[in-house]
Amino acid sequence: MKIIEKYGLIIVVLFVFFMFYKPIFCFLIIGTLVFYYGINSLTFLNYIKKNGIESLGEILSYESDEDGYKTPIIEFKTLKGELIKQKPYYYASTDLSVFRTYKNNINKEITVIYTEKNPEKFVIKTEKDFNIGSIIFMLIVGLIFLGLSIGNLLGFLNMGI
Repeated sequence: MKIIEKYGLIIVVLFVFFMFYKPIFCFLIIGTLVFYYGINSLTFLNYIKKNGIESLGEILSYESDEDGYKTPIIEFKTLKGELIKQKPYYYASTDLSVFRTYKNNINKEITVIYTEKNPEKFVIKTEKDFNIGSIIFMLIVGLIFLGLSIGNLLGFLNMGI
């Protein structure tokens, strides 16, 4: 996400400042970031749905994050013959992912959809509906944070923050 990379330090400094000055602005910052990320992801999924190129890939392994959520490492070839080996650009793990082993998925062929301009940005075709559902949930959470903060700042809500 380019905005976080570019303005990350400023966002953190503002967040820490407002934690002590007026914490409701922290809700506004979080809501804005979550909503922006949701819109950005939804726009990407819409673009790749319309303009993406399908290719067969193979699940090589699964990588766990610090919380135990697993993301597949996939290898596929582009139409230009470029070999891509990495995690999908957008992949939503569930709580089941922490407990499941996914050993039966290793070396399994799956269809991926990638962008011609940047083939490293790809998604798993069968995960399309779940990805959209997780993004809609993200947008709702972002809107709740934005609504609470704006409502409090305008005096419609009194959350005591």
